[in-house]
Amino acid sequence: VQLVDFGGGLVQAGDSLRLSCAVSGRIFRIFAVAWFRQAPGNEREFVAGMTWSGTSTYYADSVKSRFTISKDNDRTAVDLQMNTLKPEDTATYYCAARAAVSEGIPNRDRDYDYWGQGTQVTVSS
Repeated sequence: VQLVDFGGGLVQAGDSLRLSCAVSGRIFRIFAVAWFRQAPGNEREFVAGMTWSGTSTYYADSVKSRFTISKDNDRTAVDLQMNTLKPEDTATYYCAARAAVSEGIPNRDRDYDYWGQGTQVTVSS
């Protein structure tokens, strides 16, 4: 499984941005996909996740109602729509995929097997 994430950039507070993660390879192995982020000096944190089937989604409290994760079957991609961005959303964002079936969507980075290279999001105040 290969993941390539892109779409980051420099925006102002209150703006929107859409990240995408192109998924290729043995996608039949994927159970769940997620977005994580890491700001300088901080640990990588869970942002949002969904089952590959699209039946379940899960969001961190800090982004709930502002961010939306979705899957585009035509592009075989996973998107993260980010609205009402705040300076504290500034981070490198990574998409991740998990192969093993689990009860629920894991929110720990060690529970994911495949990672994108990261895309930088900077929100100015």
